[in-house]
Amino acid sequence: MRKIEVLYEDDECLVINKEAGLPVQGGRGAAVNLDAMLAASWKPRPLLTHRLDKDTSGVILTAKTPAAAAWFTREFAGRRVKKQYLALCGQRENGRESGINGREGVIHSPISRKGVSKDSLTRYRMLGASGGFALFRLEPGTGRMHQIRRHLSQEGLPIVGDDKYGDFALNRRLRREAGIRNLLLHSLRLAVPLRSGHILEVSAPPPAHFLEALAVLGLEYRTAPTRVGL
Repeated sequence: MRKIEVLYEDDECLVINKEAGLPVQGGRGAAVNLDAMLAASWKPRPLLTHRLDKDTSGVILTAKTPAAAAWFTREFAGRRVKKQYLALCGQRENGRESGINGREGVIHSPISRKGVSKDSLTRYRMLGASGGFALFRLEPGTGRMHQIRRHLSQEGLPIVGDDKYGDFALNRRLRREAGIRNLLLHSLRLAVPLRSGHILEVSAPPPAHFLEALAVLGLEYRTAPTRVGL
């Protein structure tokens, strides 16, 4: 049975460090999921307020009461929650060179879903690069589905292990030659306004498989311990 790693808990919220490969909600082939695990371990069940992809690891916030859930949902929708991610990316083996120049900047390009194109913005900072691979810290300014994955792919630097928007040939080579199998995207930090007027900041270091992949590809990330602060 998988365990839930709790980063922070009070009367209104429960913040979790989700492991990669764990779906947030149930569905086809997802009998084991975070929502069901919460229901089994807490009474009443904490309520989901936002999502992470199944293969994305890291910080996710749930609410302990309906009133808190409504509050946090509005804060996410109003873009008042600050989110940071880490992503390990690879230059496409076949295709145009990356449009990302310099150590930091903004990807500001629309994302389409179901035929509707919406303005989308992601800020990035390159933390290191080696041999066609780069480690980025990213802050989404909008909340489009798969925004970070799609923006990086559009810029010619798809996330390693991305089986939807990635470089499939590169992913196969890395699985075969280096044993790298996971999507290397991690929810690093949330800064969330509370109803009390305080800001809750919670962060968690990337998991072991992420750090191991960095080492194999000649990169590193100076991990800090789990951080919680008001």
